[in-house]
Amino acid sequence: MKIHSETNGKLGNIPSLIENKGYKIAIAFTLIFVSSLLIGYYFVSTLPPEGYSTIYLLDYQHKKAIDYPELLVVNENSTFNVWVVVENKIGATQSCEVLQKVIGDMIPSFPVDTDVESSYAQTIENGESWETLATVTINEPGSYSVIFELWIYNETGALDFSYNYCVLNVEVEE
Repeated sequence: MKIHSETNGKLGNIPSLIENKGYKIAIAFTLIFVSSLLIGYYFVSTLPPEGYSTIYLLDYQHKKAIDYPELLVVNENSTFNVWVVVENKIGATQSCEVLQKVIGDMIPSFPVDTDVESSYAQTIENGESWETLATVTINEPGSYSVIFELWIYNETGALDFSYNYCVLNVEVEE
C-alpha cells in the first residue's frame, strides 16, 4: 500500500484515474464516438444510389444474353441480328444514341476511333428501357469486333460518351 501512496506522491498529487473514476468518462466518450460513426455510416449507406444508364445485348430471339454469333461464313451467313437494350436509371428523361462500329484490329481504347456502321437514337424516360434490333453484316474473312457504344446527349445537345459499351467478337471465314 505504501508503495502506491508513494507513487501518487511522486506524480505531484495528481489523482489516479481509478480513484477519480475518470475511466467512466473515457468509456462514455468512446461509446458516443463509435455510436456516431455507426449512425453516420447507416445514413450514408441508405442514400439512394447515383443514377446510371446501361447497355446490354440479347440474342436474336430476344430472350437471353447468350448464344451470340461467333463464326460467320462469307455470303452464307455473314449477316446476323442482335437486340441492343439501353436502360435509363439516371433519374431524368435521357436522350441517347447507340453507335455501332466494326473493327478488324485490336481495340486500342474507348470510344473506338473508326467509322460508324449504324446509329440508333432514342429518348428514354427515367426507369424505362429501349430495345432495338441491330443488323450486322461482314463479308470479308478475318477476326472482327462489333462494338455498340452508348452516347448521351448533354445539356447543350452535344453527344458525350457514357463509357458504357458492348463488344461482340466474331470470326468470318470463306
